[in-house]
Amino acid sequence: MSLVTGADGLARCPWPGTDPLYLEYHDREWGAPLRDDRALFELLLLEGFQAGLSWLTILRRRESMRRAFQGFDPVTLAAYGDADFQRLLADPGIIRNRLKVHGATKNARAYLAILEKHGSFSDYLWGFVNHRPVANAWERMQDVPAKTPLSDEISRALKAAGFTFVGSTIIYAFMQASGLVNDHLNGCFRHAQLTAPA
Repeated sequence: MSLVTGADGLARCPWPGTDPLYLEYHDREWGAPLRDDRALFELLLLEGFQAGLSWLTILRRRESMRRAFQGFDPVTLAAYGDADFQRLLADPGIIRNRLKVHGATKNARAYLAILEKHGSFSDYLWGFVNHRPVANAWERMQDVPAKTPLSDEISRALKAAGFTFVGSTIIYAFMQASGLVNDHLNGCFRHAQLTAPA
C-alpha cells in the first residue's frame, strides 16, 4: 500500500485508515521526536501492552490506562504489590494481561535504574541514534521493516537492563512512534515536516 490522500487534500501513510483517533495520532504524534523521559517511559509501556493487539486498541484505552496506572509514575509503579495487581486485573478499562501488568512494575524498576546510571532515559535511548532521528524514505508500507539490526541492539540492551516486553519488533514500533526513526512514507505530509531542518 502507498499513500492515501484525505478529504483535506493531504497525502498520508495508509495505516490510520479513516478512524479520526488514528488519523489524529498519525498527524500529531507518530514519528515526532519524543525526548521527555516520562513520556518515553509511558510509550514503552504502552508498546509492550500493544503486543498481539492493534495500536488503535491501545489509543482507545490510553486515558483509562493512564488513570489506572496512576499516570505511569515510575516510582509509584515500582512499588506496586499484590493489592495493586488485583485492582488492575479487575479494571475493564485496561489491557488485563497478567504478565503485562506485572511487567509494568518490572519495567518501572529498570527505568529507575537507567536514570540512576545514565541520568536521563531520553539521552540513553537517543544515544543509540547519535541523538538524531534516522530518516527513512520508504515508498510503500510493505517496504517498512518490522525490526532492524538497531532495534535488535536496543532490545538486547533493554533486556540486559531488566526490561520485559521489549522484543525487537516491539522496540522497532517504539522507535517509529517516538521518532527515533522517521518511517512516514516518502510523500506523506508528515515525512516532509519531520525531516525539515529545525
